[in-house]
Amino acid sequence: MTESTQPPEPTESADPATRRRMVEKFPRALWVRLFIYIAVGHLFAAFIYLLFELGGQNQ
Repeated sequence: MTESTQPPEPTESADPATRRRMVEKFPRALWVRLFIYIAVGHLFAAFIYLLFELGGQNQ
C-alpha cells in the first residue's frame, strides 16, 4: 500500500547524439499546429480584407 512518489528512472537507450538531435528538432505536432495557426490567420486576414473592400464599394 506504500506508493513511491519518485518518478521512474529514465532509460538511456539512445546515444547522446540522437538525444541532442531530438532536443534540437521541433516535434512534428508543433509544426502541424504552427501550420494550422498560420493558415487560419491568413484566412481570417483575407476575410477582414474582403469586408473592407466590400464596405468601401458602398460609399
